[in-house]
Amino acid sequence: MPRPEKRRRICYNHGTLPFKPSGIPDKQLEWVDLSLDEMEAIRLCYLEGLYQEDAAKIMDISRQTLGRILFSANRKIADFLVNGKALCINGGNTFHESGPHWNRRRRRYGHFR
Repeated sequence: MPRPEKRRRICYNHGTLPFKPSGIPDKQLEWVDLSLDEMEAIRLCYLEGLYQEDAAKIMDISRQTLGRILFSANRKIADFLVNGKALCINGGNTFHESGPHWNRRRRRYGHFR
């Protein structure tokens, strides 16, 4: 029996966001689902410029797991862009953390600019 998947911590609630090429009806498009933890990994590593080790600590996962999440997210984003598919950001085994506790955690790891 496989080990249960650990919940991933996210700090930014992306909600359910669809992206699609303009001028093409939804019914004619294939959809790619990007999970909230994949979006959070992309945000931390590429937008905020954190090292994978630091981003993994923030998400409360191992660095290797973060690497797998990033690999999966990059493949999905490439499929969405290159093949002209629609992208929906939703789902995943996550929990949202915000407020002063979150800011203390980020400050501890040196992630304020």
